[in-house]
Amino acid sequence: MILPDRDCKRAYVWLAAIFAAFAGTSYAATPFYLGDWRVAGATRAPWADPAHPLDDAEPARLRGHVIAIRPRGINGPPPFPCPAAHYRLTDYAADMLFQGAFGEMHAKTASVDPVKVAAGLGFHNSQTRTLETGCEFDFHFVDATHAQVGLNDYVYHLKKQ
Repeated sequence: MILPDRDCKRAYVWLAAIFAAFAGTSYAATPFYLGDWRVAGATRAPWADPAHPLDDAEPARLRGHVIAIRPRGINGPPPFPCPAAHYRLTDYAADMLFQGAFGEMHAKTASVDPVKVAAGLGFHNSQTRTLETGCEFDFHFVDATHAQVGLNDYVYHLKKQ
């Protein structure tokens, strides 16, 4: 079937309008930090006072559990649920990691090098990608699939699922 010229023009205008509508639509990439993060283990935090024994019950209870970072909040075993999380992704120097704990260590003892302390936990870049949550904890990313969270004198090691 051959379309008359005016029908052909209408079809082209209609198709052009559809393409223009989709061309203006942008799809944001899903942030890398969203998803399920399994607690792979825990180590005594470098800032923990060696004179005070730590309770191993919390790390044992959390090991193997999943912390789910969702667009509108964080799910997981206590103390990780945070339904009103407000995310802010930023880069921290070593002295600012774990809410400034390495900087505080250096302030108390000048010989403590925050960069070396951070490297001991696997942070080898001059800046560490950090997800501030507005909750009791922040996520510090070693890379796109490994993160660490400091809580109650432990550093929890997380692996993306």
